Amino acid sequence: MIELQGITKSFGSLQVLKGIDLTIGKGEVVSIVGPSGAGKTTLLQIMGTLDRPDGGSVRINGMDVGRLNERRLSAFRNKEIGFVFQFHQLLPEFTALENVMIPALIQEASAGTARKRAMEMLEMMGLSERASHKPAELSGGEKQRVAVARALMNHPAVVLADEPSGSLDTQNKEELHRLFFELRDRLNQTFVIVTHDEGLAAQTDRTIHLLDGRIQK
Repeated sequence: MIELQGITKSFGSLQVLKGIDLTIGKGEVVSIVGPSGAGKTTLLQIMGTLDRPDGGSVRINGMDVGRLNERRLSAFRNKEIGFVFQFHQLLPEFTALENVMIPALIQEASAGTARKRAMEMLEMMGLSERASHKPAELSGGEKQRVAVARALMNHPAVVLADEPSGSLDTQNKEELHRLFFELRDRLNQTFVIVTHDEGLAAQTDRTIHLLDGRIQK
C-alpha cells in the first residue's frame, strides 16, 4: 500500500536519509522510532508528500507520487493522506466541527455533505457534544481527537502521525493510543506513527528503528 524504494534526502552537505526501503500494508499500525536527528520526521514528510526525496520513489495506493505535478500532488495528498501533528494544528477561529470539515471542503464536497461526515467522525471520537466548541475551549486530549477526526475526513489511505501524544498527559496519551487501534480494527485504517513513546511503539504491529538515516535491521 505504501512502498518506499531507495529514498535519499540531504539538506546542504548533511545527508539525512541514506537509502530507505520500506513497505507498509493496508491496515497496519507501524511506529518509527529513533534518536533525535535520525531522520524520522523527514521520512514522514516524504511519505506524506510534504517534501520530495533527492532520490528514490514513493508509491501510495499504486501511485508513483513523484510523477505528479504540484497541483495534482496537493489533490492526491488531500484525498489519500491524513495528518496528525503533536500540537494538533487546529484553526483557532473555527469550531471543532468546522475544523473537521475542512479537508472535505477543499475536495469541493458540498457544505451539507461535509457537515454530515464531520459529525459522524466527531461522534466516532466521542466528541459530538463538543462540535460547536472552538479549540481554546477543548482539553488537550479533545483537540487531538478532533485532529484525528479531521485526518480521517476524506477516507485516506494512510494517517501519518508525528509525535501525536507528545504533548498529552498519561491518561489522554493512553486514550489516544487506544483510539488508533480501535480505528484500525473498525476502519482497517493504516497508521504510520513517529514516536518517542516506548509504550506506544511496543503496541504497534511493527516498529521501524531509524538511526543515522538508515533502517536498522
